[in-house]
Amino acid sequence: MSSTIPRGTARTASTVPAAAVSPSADPSAAARPAVDWRLRFAALSLIWGFSFLLIKVGTDGYAPLYVTLGRVLFGATVLLTVLLVKRDRLPRGLRTWGHLAVAAVLLNSLPFTLFSYAETTIPSTLAGICNATTPLWGMLLSLVAFSSDRPTRRRFAGLGLGFVGVLVVLGVWQGFSGQDPRGTALALIASFSYAVGWIYVGRTLGGSPASKLSLSSAQLALATVQLAAVTPFFTGFPRSFPLVPLLAVLALGALGTGLAFLLQYGLVAEVGPTTATTVTYFIPVVATAAGVLVLGEHLHWNTPVGAVIVLAGAALAQSRSRRRQS
Repeated sequence: MSSTIPRGTARTASTVPAAAVSPSADPSAAARPAVDWRLRFAALSLIWGFSFLLIKVGTDGYAPLYVTLGRVLFGATVLLTVLLVKRDRLPRGLRTWGHLAVAAVLLNSLPFTLFSYAETTIPSTLAGICNATTPLWGMLLSLVAFSSDRPTRRRFAGLGLGFVGVLVVLGVWQGFSGQDPRGTALALIASFSYAVGWIYVGRTLGGSPASKLSLSSAQLALATVQLAAVTPFFTGFPRSFPLVPLLAVLALGALGTGLAFLLQYGLVAEVGPTTATTVTYFIPVVATAAGVLVLGEHLHWNTPVGAVIVLAGAALAQSRSRRRQS
């Protein structure tokens, strides 16, 4: 999942970035969509929230690396098709492609793979909640890396509250509440990778003249090449192709990665990044509901309570006082 991030900050980062975007102007942004932005916002929340369920279903039939490879392949296919229809072109310059290759690792290849491996041992509900820590990691990194982002009391309080929420979700007082520590750690590292990736994108690609669609298409194409080169060395080729997991991977790529980016791209252009990225706070809610209602996953009381604390902390850490806004 993706959002526009101003140069030098991670404050508006969304939780499951699919592709890099730049704040450069785009002529297509002027066209008024036929569907109200609120409906598209709701659709985006559902698509990204259900992504964790799709990962779980996909890994029931395929190795995690193949789930990730299928995801970026189908996602890239959607974006490259739209790029062709719009008669846009891929970005130019070896420097830009080099930065996109790094962004592909940090925002796609690595975190997508980590979430796939994590969901072989933890519920999709927990993965979705771990994903919600991305704004917290982004704010922490922003405070450490950028002197212009001053560490206010409000932000420190938000960070502290958010990480207390993580501890509540994990149920640390009772041995992680029966959750697998390794799988949980992988999901948290994936969320951290998103935060690092968005800071990197903001610093290196923020001024690119290429369109958001062009950059994102190239990034997912690079992620596909990276995973296609690595996957055969770590896992064997599938001996069978079970239909339901295959459809889950197809939906994860085409909808959860390709279409979701296009929806987010349109929302950012229409209502701005601040409003568009509040989708972050709906994703774990949808992921939890999907895991419980569709997959029959069980929730301990501390999971939803901790999730609320995490989201409250993320909202507080990203907020600004009225004095600073004026």
